[in-house]
Amino acid sequence: MKKNNKVQILKKKLIFCFSFITMLVLTISALTSCEEKIEDDIVKAGPLAVSASKTSVELNQKNAANEAFNLSWTTGTNNGTGASISYLLEIDLKGNNFSTALKYDMGKGVYVKSFNVAELNDSLLSHWKCTPNIEVELEARVTSTIYTTPTTNEVSPVIIISVTPYQPVSKNLYLVGDATSIDWDYSKALVMTPQTDPTVFVYQGALSAGSFKFITNLGQSLPSYNKGESDNQIVYRTSENEPDNLFTITENGVYKIVVSLLDLTVSCNKVNLPPYSEIYIVGSATPIGWDITNAIQLTQDQDNPFIFTYQGVLLPGDFKFPVNRNSDWGQDMYMKLDDTHIYLHHGGDSDDNKWTIEKKGYYTVTLNLLDNTISIYKEKLYMVGSATPIGWNIGQAIEMTEDPTDGCIFTYNGPMVVGEFKFPVNYNSDWGQDMYMRVDDTHMYRHLGGQPDDNKWNITVDGNYLITVNIETLTISIVKR
Repeated sequence: MKKNNKVQILKKKLIFCFSFITMLVLTISALTSCEEKIEDDIVKAGPLAVSASKTSVELNQKNAANEAFNLSWTTGTNNGTGASISYLLEIDLKGNNFSTALKYDMGKGVYVKSFNVAELNDSLLSHWKCTPNIEVELEARVTSTIYTTPTTNEVSPVIIISVTPYQPVSKNLYLVGDATSIDWDYSKALVMTPQTDPTVFVYQGALSAGSFKFITNLGQSLPSYNKGESDNQIVYRTSENEPDNLFTITENGVYKIVVSLLDLTVSCNKVNLPPYSEIYIVGSATPIGWDITNAIQLTQDQDNPFIFTYQGVLLPGDFKFPVNRNSDWGQDMYMKLDDTHIYLHHGGDSDDNKWTIEKKGYYTVTLNLLDNTISIYKEKLYMVGSATPIGWNIGQAIEMTEDPTDGCIFTYNGPMVVGEFKFPVNYNSDWGQDMYMRVDDTHMYRHLGGQPDDNKWNITVDGNYLITVNIETLTISIVKR
């Protein structure tokens, strides 16, 4: 029995050894095959070479953000050493022998470099001092560094790309004139907005009957773009001796002006839009005080762009409506004409008519720039629900008692029964108004009218209750008396 056990153990050892040797042979064979395949791939890679996606390019500022062309190169070879390879791309004017080349250290594993239209044009004009609208030839090559010991290098054959640069027009454009709110103050000229095509600029805003033109440098009257042979053409003016022809409008309104500096065209059309797309509130009555750099932006109505609304806490104090957050206070503002009307104060004028809030509260302030009206409403609070004496009859909702000094605090003191309740801000019977709803037993949130959420508080024991709500801090206290 013992002899048979020894034979079995010996057989198992022989089988294990045979399996191990077989696996070792297969592994060595696989490694040899991989090594041979890698060597084949390196041979197939061939010598280092560079190519261009385009060999002739005429640059155009309208396409400034686009690719002019790209250069790509092969991997080259490490001659089967397994060493890593890095690449240096050089590009220079033909004939300079790369003495003024722009050099790009591309590192390892990168085989393409893209050239942006604007950046390439800037290099042609600034680095190589090329003349706009005259074709030049660029040379490009790639040098590889093979990290053997010692390192070796390979240089690709040189390729040539023909490129025509452009003379760029101004990157900035401003509107100035007595048709604008800043008159002829060149230092405060109105900024025009560049479009996707950076040679096209747009201004949209209020203009009065009067004249205007365009300048390229803030604070300087020249160079300017003036009226050409028609109302739809502009001319580039660089000297006071050249005609200073102006554009004119005859009717106050909101206008959209579009200028193309490359096409030398302009359009000026009256549009049915408010003079400003952003309105802010600032003043001692607001939570940010007179810090105009943090003035609170009003919400523009999506359906009626002439309507702007502020909804939030106001304190005893004054307020007015600037059209931006400029810290110099020189901007246009909407100011008080009377309790229900506004007027446009022009930046720099001496008038300073503000509204006054007498009592702290949660207010909704609405401006209508179409008819220059204003409404100022201090919010009330109501209670409705099966737990209240009036049930779910929102038309009879219980008006809560406002605190004598803090209009954000409301109380109800009276009977409640087992059931639910919440706090609408008015009696609207369509249930579409804002309401204050439950976060937990001591906190609430403002539900926006029309939203599907409907979180209510529950009364579990009949009795008299003191309920105190603060719509500024969004807190609630429910105390059974």
